[in-house]
Amino acid sequence: MSRTRRIDLVAGALLAVLAFAGLFPYLFMLAASVKDNEQFFTSYWAPAWPLHLDNYAAAWEQVSPYLFTSFVVAGLAIAGTMVLAPAAAFVFARYRFPGRTVLFGMVAALLMVPSITSLIPLFVLMRDLGILDSRLVLIVPHVTANTVFGIVVMRTYMAQIPEEIFEAARVDGAGGVRLFLAFMLPLARPVIGTVALMTVLGVWNDYFWPLLTVQTDEFRTIPAGLAFFAGQNAQQWGPLFAGYVLASLPLVVLFTFLSKWFLAGIQGGVVSGK
Repeated sequence: MSRTRRIDLVAGALLAVLAFAGLFPYLFMLAASVKDNEQFFTSYWAPAWPLHLDNYAAAWEQVSPYLFTSFVVAGLAIAGTMVLAPAAAFVFARYRFPGRTVLFGMVAALLMVPSITSLIPLFVLMRDLGILDSRLVLIVPHVTANTVFGIVVMRTYMAQIPEEIFEAARVDGAGGVRLFLAFMLPLARPVIGTVALMTVLGVWNDYFWPLLTVQTDEFRTIPAGLAFFAGQNAQQWGPLFAGYVLASLPLVVLFTFLSKWFLAGIQGGVVSGK
């Protein structure tokens, strides 16, 4: 066996070990989701038989309202972000105006502000607006935060698109709106998909803000809802893990089918930012 072949086998083995280590928590969660309490304690690490698929029915009854709220919040957050971020990024990338660099620097500087420092002012603002304990109090912070992120990433991506495309369109009589809708948006689909995925990920991982601002059970998103579900079902491990599986499925599906766009958007932004 040649040295190159041995190196390839060792590298493959190491990658397989890393992949298994990364997937093991999810595999453990899948196995635990179809066990009853007795199987959970007697066969903690290994799969057990028979499978208790009714755990998923019990979990669905509990977590479906939280999933619905998370879908609503994620969908409206994406819609708001996609209305604001691409248009602002297009202006920063393709138009020259006084103070453009300073203004963009101020927007980019917002990414360096730790979210915890704005927690109390944001809570006071939401209270004064009278939207605490509603879905709107969950949507607005995600729209603002992801709009800032989207402007920075999209502007960087859009700036690398050849100017000749837009000059040719202007010669044909295209105005700014048409340039944006007919040319820039289709060309920027990878980075738009990246921002959309990051928005969904932010909603799915946001635990403390819903816990702080929402009291009504039906308005809880999936992280806070699962914490409440765990508190109500501390001794029912199978349904609890089944709830975790159900909560993770949307992200698994999204990253499975949209990972190509996600990587293209990130790579495009990194390359153009150099």
